[in-house]
Amino acid sequence: MIIDSYDINSEPIVKLENFYGEKQHLVKKCMVIFSKVIYEYMLEKFPCRQIAEVRACNGNIPVWTLPYEEETIAFYLTPIGSALAAGTIAEVNHLTGASVFIMFGSCGSLDKEATDGKFILPTEAYRGEGLSYYFAEPQDYIKIKNTDKLAEFFKERKLPYVQGRVWTTDSMLRETVNLVRKRKEEGCIAVEMELAGVQAISDFYGFELYDFLVAGDVLIEGNYETDGLSAANHDLDKLFLALQIAKSV
Repeated sequence: MIIDSYDINSEPIVKLENFYGEKQHLVKKCMVIFSKVIYEYMLEKFPCRQIAEVRACNGNIPVWTLPYEEETIAFYLTPIGSALAAGTIAEVNHLTGASVFIMFGSCGSLDKEATDGKFILPTEAYRGEGLSYYFAEPQDYIKIKNTDKLAEFFKERKLPYVQGRVWTTDSMLRETVNLVRKRKEEGCIAVEMELAGVQAISDFYGFELYDFLVAGDVLIEGNYETDGLSAANHDLDKLFLALQIAKSV
């Protein structure tokens, strides 16, 4: 069973140094970008420099740096989904030394009244994916450790936000009526596809993760709403917030 996959009693056979050599120490902070629109804006508007490349047989992922208020901050366009997003963070850490990750993207709202017009700061993520069970002891939810630090950041700037549980799923096509209802009963206000795995791998390797979300679609039985998806994915306000968070942590 997947819940039996956590193993800290034996050594891994596959190691990143087998592919990349010794670990590098080039930067401390890195932004995880989900939007191609935001990513291309950064490449166009900032004097970016490529410092590394995550390699894969279906295409490589460049890792860049940009200067921001006297700091050098790395960034890259991440694959979508818990296993790929989390695995890529581990590779970026090995290639660059980055250990503080600022991740932001869109999600589906499970509670429109709670999330409307607000940034979402997850407090726990339901582990409806597979990767986290290789990096954290089996339990239903994983704690999002830096949620209160982010809440202070948003509060100081008088930005609207809400804290609450989220649901990490590997399949948006199986966000069924019964599962949505069950997660809502447990206090989940949103659903996304990466956080539980990324938090688990961050905890395992000692990375610091800061994650915030914006709701795009709204999961309401019989009335699925998608009007806000484009803005939630691509609006640039999230980028400049992430840069300020990177500067402040």
